[in-house]
Amino acid sequence: MRDTSSEEDLKPAGPATLDGERPRRAEVRRHPDAYERAGVRRMRMTAQQRRDQVLSVAELEFAAAGLHGASIDRIAHRAGITQTYVFRLFGTKKRLFLACIDAAFERMTSALLAAAGGARGVEALAAMGRRYDAMIADRTTLRLQLQGMAAADDHEVRETVRNNFGRLWQAVADSTYLEPDAIKTFLALGMLLNTNAALGLADLDEPWAQHTRSRSQPALCAQLSRETHP
Repeated sequence: MRDTSSEEDLKPAGPATLDGERPRRAEVRRHPDAYERAGVRRMRMTAQQRRDQVLSVAELEFAAAGLHGASIDRIAHRAGITQTYVFRLFGTKKRLFLACIDAAFERMTSALLAAAGGARGVEALAAMGRRYDAMIADRTTLRLQLQGMAAADDHEVRETVRNNFGRLWQAVADSTYLEPDAIKTFLALGMLLNTNAALGLADLDEPWAQHTRSRSQPALCAQLSRETHP
């Protein structure tokens, strides 16, 4: 039997009321037919759909405020459910944070693999680099990665971020078949891109900032793997 949400799981869909607003939650509690009277269709969300919805909302909150600054109350309010139901889905605030970190790294890793396609070597690396550069424009994904590293003094957070980074490394290595030093250089350049994006260097008209934004040649990774041994 399919599991479905049992609390606040009826969400309005379709047209709003004539005055442009949907029925308030308190009105629905007093009048169960409030949605029908307002001409708004109700939809039952499965537990997985509700979990995905909460995760999407939580990513925005944690990306902006981090593990310790984020508020479960704000997450619950934005998702249209109670704090109790958030904890029912994820257990603790930290587990919700870790789920967001997992999701952000998974998006990045999957996107890089898709970008590489069937290419190998420097060609695959170049395709991954272009995709990575485009993806960090998504401030939520970028900041979640940074927030995960900022909270890595916590051993559970550190283990989660470390495992995700390991999967990212292995995905690049398995796709490109390049030497470890080339992968290291590629990911180091990725961290520079993260820094550029986080600090808004694209908007800074300074020579040094312009140099950090200059595009690196894909062959640089292979060259550095031969010539440097940090």
